[in-house]
Amino acid sequence: MACIEISWQVNISFLVIILFRDHFYLVKDNLYLANYLNFLLLGKEIFQRSCVIVSRKLSGLEEAMRIRRARELQSSVKVRKRPPLRRGKVSGKLLVPDHIPRPPYVDSGLLPELSSEHQVHNDEGIACMRAACELAAHVLDHAGTLVRPSVTTNEIDKAVHKMIIDAGAYPSPLGYGGFPKSVCTSVNECMCHGIPDSRQLQDGDIINIDVTVYLNGCHGDTSKTFLCGNVNEPTKRLVKVTEECLERAISVCKDGASFKKIGKRISEHAEKYGYGVVERFVGHGVGTVFHSEPLILHHRNDRSGCMVEGETFTIEPILTMGSIESITWDDGWTTVTADGSRAAQFEHTILITRTGAEDLNAGHICGSAYWSETHLK
Repeated sequence: MACIEISWQVNISFLVIILFRDHFYLVKDNLYLANYLNFLLLGKEIFQRSCVIVSRKLSGLEEAMRIRRARELQSSVKVRKRPPLRRGKVSGKLLVPDHIPRPPYVDSGLLPELSSEHQVHNDEGIACMRAACELAAHVLDHAGTLVRPSVTTNEIDKAVHKMIIDAGAYPSPLGYGGFPKSVCTSVNECMCHGIPDSRQLQDGDIINIDVTVYLNGCHGDTSKTFLCGNVNEPTKRLVKVTEECLERAISVCKDGASFKKIGKRISEHAEKYGYGVVERFVGHGVGTVFHSEPLILHHRNDRSGCMVEGETFTIEPILTMGSIESITWDDGWTTVTADGSRAAQFEHTILITRTGAEDLNAGHICGSAYWSETHLK
């Protein structure tokens, strides 16, 4: 998000700016300031001299400045320091039985190009996507039960891998552009694409587990941020608000809706709490191809395009407690916040319907009225 500096140029000797109930009040003379504050707060006047007051509603830009100031104050609060995330030992990739079909990219070892085609499905394709996404959701739920202090992310990877191949599916991340593991595990300040290793989870950690399965020719994709042990309240709030951002984004989806509504809805909710919305990583079309158009931007944007009934894509916002800038480790995958602040992410695959969206990882229809009036309360 760009920072814009605004300078006030006024031809008066003294100016006091008061922010009260979402309005700016400009008071021309400090001799009248005490009088005016008492009038606002107590309904009393202590001086009987006239003063010049101008009031106007906060503009969008001024509101953004107010939110920025709130974030700066929030970041100044002292919290117990955590050691930065360090990589552990990465073990060799796990084997997949020969009878399980593999995505085309596995044998090449190369990162596939983004497909330019939106993935719009017929009834058979929709049934395939439902099955793949349902399996991914079950695997993710199971992985979440393993999250506790002293468990390694490598152990989570092994459990996820076994559950996927036991269901006759292939773990989509394994071999994608050389990714060495079957699941992504992103801890604390890791935004995404964390590689499972020997590091043990610590009490107070958070971890995003990102599961994608390839079943009967379709990819089902989902992720969730889990709490490990006793997590502090500010971090719990970050995780909760990130999930709420996903829910609010799904609520605006339906046939004919513009994609930019997603970023607007996410940004509006995140900014209420002073969180940053990561711009570098986006949602994507998903189906028989792992990653395709449309790219789903989670921040405010003017990207053109509208949703079409029958298409599937992911929404996967990442929120941070501090900077949205990122650093990618030399493994080419693990990406952490530049300032070490914590990040949280949630991801679901949705199917666009005529009147709303079907959350393929949750197994229910998400019509706009239902989500905005019932689920979001």
